[in-house]
Amino acid sequence: MKRGRRNPDRRGVRAVAAGAVGLLLGCLTRDRLTFPDPVGPGADGPRTVIDVPAADTTVPAGPGYVVTGFSTDADGIDTLYFETEGGVSAFPPFTGGDDSVRFGLPLTTAGQAGDTITLRVFGIDRLGNRGDTATRRIAVQ
Repeated sequence: MKRGRRNPDRRGVRAVAAGAVGLLLGCLTRDRLTFPDPVGPGADGPRTVIDVPAADTTVPAGPGYVVTGFSTDADGIDTLYFETEGGVSAFPPFTGGDDSVRFGLPLTTAGQAGDTITLRVFGIDRLGNRGDTATRRIAVQ
């Protein structure tokens, strides 16, 4: 074997290793793109929760059934909206004012056997931001 002549197989391995090291070091020192948070303070709407019933449920026809919950927002609750689908109950919007509002909605179940009542509740804060919608399905037997 002649001196000064390198093994051609090793040249490829060294080139790949050098490239990998260069890429790794380049990734460690490169500036990362950052984006401002589009949801700043006060940009989200009220958090609304239906706590009774805790989940979709089935109730007997006859006596009314009361659904309860609350809505909170540090910016203050302007209005709560209640939407019903199925059944005969309907509720007007409620004007809040404080940073939390508790509600109780009496649903009529008499004569509603076999129906499913879907209730949706959402709030709008004083800044005009709409919050998520809380939903419950109540099957009447």
